[in-house]
Amino acid sequence: MALFVIADTHLSLGADKSMAVFSGWDDYVSRLETNWRSLVAPTDTVVIPGDVSWGISLQQATEDFRFLDSLPGQKLLLKGNHDYWWTTRRQMDLFLAEQGFESLRIVHNDAVVVDDAIAVCGSRGWFFDAEEDADRKVLLREAGRLRTSIRAAKETGREPVVFLHYPPLYGDQTCPEIIEVLQEEGIKRCYYGHVHSVGIRLAVEGLVDGIEYRLISADALRFCPALVRPCDE
Repeated sequence: MALFVIADTHLSLGADKSMAVFSGWDDYVSRLETNWRSLVAPTDTVVIPGDVSWGISLQQATEDFRFLDSLPGQKLLLKGNHDYWWTTRRQMDLFLAEQGFESLRIVHNDAVVVDDAIAVCGSRGWFFDAEEDADRKVLLREAGRLRTSIRAAKETGREPVVFLHYPPLYGDQTCPEIIEVLQEEGIKRCYYGHVHSVGIRLAVEGLVDGIEYRLISADALRFCPALVRPCDE
């Protein structure tokens, strides 16, 4: 069983908000499907850390979920800033079950064991420059959710690998509240999305203070899921 990741799929099969209007996003759904099917086996798992669908409700996102469910492998979905369909955990789990989307699973305040070595965990994260009271409140809540998820992963006895939507560091800026959680919990690998287009050049990747960071937004990966762990590792 291999583990892959790709964030920011920005699917819009049930809504009129195609990303094809942006440079580099032409025919992106077809490109994503072709690359996915060439790499991912039915026994593999793919993490999608946010901005999964432009649907503003579970119903409007149904066709996007159906598309993902048709692709090989299990899919673990985390929340992004554009996932307006996101609601309570109970409602999302119930909806996915009712629709028969058996390969889709929400990751929220918990962790998912992928194999004998890895447990997937994470949260949305938040802006690294949050200063308004409302933003600070959300940031601290996300940091708390991240810690909860990491500790759930640790309880499994596997390595907690973190997946965030927002970057915990970008250019010369950092989000101390999120990074503090990563460091205190001994995280070694962190994958994040959200960053697109010309902003990709400022993305921080590689080893920073003992943590390996990697940008995995769809356009940064050229719509090709990135390998986190091969099946024979």
